[in-house]
Amino acid sequence: MKEKIILKLGGSVITDKSSGECKVNKSVLEKIAVELASRENVVPVIVHGAGSCGHPEAKEHHLDKGLDHTNKAGIFITHRAVCSLNDEVVNALRASGVEAVGIHPLDACTAKNGRLISFDSSPVELLIQNGVIPVLHGDVVMDIGQGACIVSGDQLISCLAGKMAVDRIGLATDVAGVFDRDGNVIRHITRNNAGGLEIRGSGSTDVTGGMRGKIDELLLLAEEGVESELFHISRVSDFLDGRDNGGTRVSP
Repeated sequence: MKEKIILKLGGSVITDKSSGECKVNKSVLEKIAVELASRENVVPVIVHGAGSCGHPEAKEHHLDKGLDHTNKAGIFITHRAVCSLNDEVVNALRASGVEAVGIHPLDACTAKNGRLISFDSSPVELLIQNGVIPVLHGDVVMDIGQGACIVSGDQLISCLAGKMAVDRIGLATDVAGVFDRDGNVIRHITRNNAGGLEIRGSGSTDVTGGMRGKIDELLLLAEEGVESELFHISRVSDFLDGRDNGGTRVSP
């Protein structure tokens, strides 16, 4: 029986997040696409971050702070940037024989004060039922509280997993997991030990909270009884095959 999984590709994995401009890491995308194409036992929903194709634009236009008369152009500019990356991810998958299509949250979601309040997951589920892989991404979405906001790929995972049954959730990043102060991977995080963690952030522009934002979303998911794993991109084959990936598990 096939497993339904959500695989999140971190923006820092598929782009050069330190570059300050939209620079796609096509070689990584190609490797991931080959891995997915070679496995017939998993049915993936792909979610990816924005990386350097969206975070700088959102920051420049202050969309993380909301919408006013001065920054309306930022909606188009930021959305165009993340869509260009989404096209690259979809194209890489299709080039490896994976039937994939992009889904853009700006078209499908509504938020209130930065949190998603509506997202119809039925198109995602129907695509899967018909053998097509949906590819979602972090995006700017309209917000009834502040005009507009940035919704991260991590928040999309939390929302999706709450709406549809999935067997496993994995987040492929540019680090081996969440590190403790001595630089060792914390293998297991729950709400009980999360408060004392010192989670380091990157020096790159990130308007969605970086690693701390990731863990906060995964803990919300854990409270609903859904476990997830965070691991280095080089271990994606281990995750797809259900093996230990050396990363961090977030659970109830």
